[in-house]
Amino acid sequence: MRAVIAILLSVSLVVTGCSKKDQPATGDQARVKVAFVPKLQGIPYFEAMNTGGQKAAKDLGIDWIYKGGTTADPGAQTEILKSLIQQKVDVLVVAPNDPDSVVPILADAASKGIKVLTSDTDAPNSVREMFVNQATADGIGKSVIDSLMTAMNQRGKFAIVSCGQTAANLNSWIDVQKRHAAEKYPDATLVDTVYAGEDEAKAVSMAKDLMNAHPGLTGLIGQCTASAPGVAKAVREAGKIGKVFTVGVGTPNSMKPYLQDGSSSAAVLWDVEQLGYLTAWAGLKVKKGEQPQATSNVSAKLPAVKYEDKTLLLGDPLKLTKDNVGDYDY
Repeated sequence: MRAVIAILLSVSLVVTGCSKKDQPATGDQARVKVAFVPKLQGIPYFEAMNTGGQKAAKDLGIDWIYKGGTTADPGAQTEILKSLIQQKVDVLVVAPNDPDSVVPILADAASKGIKVLTSDTDAPNSVREMFVNQATADGIGKSVIDSLMTAMNQRGKFAIVSCGQTAANLNSWIDVQKRHAAEKYPDATLVDTVYAGEDEAKAVSMAKDLMNAHPGLTGLIGQCTASAPGVAKAVREAGKIGKVFTVGVGTPNSMKPYLQDGSSSAAVLWDVEQLGYLTAWAGLKVKKGEQPQATSNVSAKLPAVKYEDKTLLLGDPLKLTKDNVGDYDY
């Protein structure tokens, strides 16, 4: 009888052990799914963010999902956000094309228990719990204007070729540029601001139109990573290198040939891969219900990330010139 009981007990333990082993991981054992929706997929800037996010996912043990549209279209972006909500991701991060249009969909995500963040571009009127900011608007705007004015000898007419007309980050930089130029460079005049979307070819065309419409134009700003190489290419093709100076917010590889031949004087950016890394880190932090410290040691490359008023700040802008652009590969 004792032998039978022992056998039954042994079988029970084996079955119990198997059932526990076969159960899916729950709680802390489940991998957190952090989804990032860029303004659009396929351009070097957001692909570099994706590279950083993938690196963080490997280091942190999370799942990183990267999904964006092929055009910078607010409607298409909303549909992608909806699909990720249906997939029940844990954290939803977006760089909104239109900060106002994402407000309802982010509220819907939050109502379903999904943690919501913004990165690269904010939606301050939404329910987002945190904004991962690449640099302050003040820092970027002033760096761009100062670089352009140095090239223009602090005087002359200049114009801005921006991208999305509703992009909050780009518009905040433009506001700073207008104010800073008016205060510091009285002999310089902003003659026009145009919007090319995230379309480099359109930026080239618009820059040429601006040079034709304003014969005395000596400066062009490319406000995003599509228009920065676009305005430089326009100057090169128009044969106006050394006559019309350009500065833009551009990625190293896209700006390298223009910095080398002088069609661009400087590019202002930040370490985009590290922005992606920080975005993934922030997603995990919010999912765990942990608030970053005032200064956080995120990684070896991000040893002192500042946090204030629900905003993580990557750091100061990076100025790319012909001398240092080769140090970066994205």
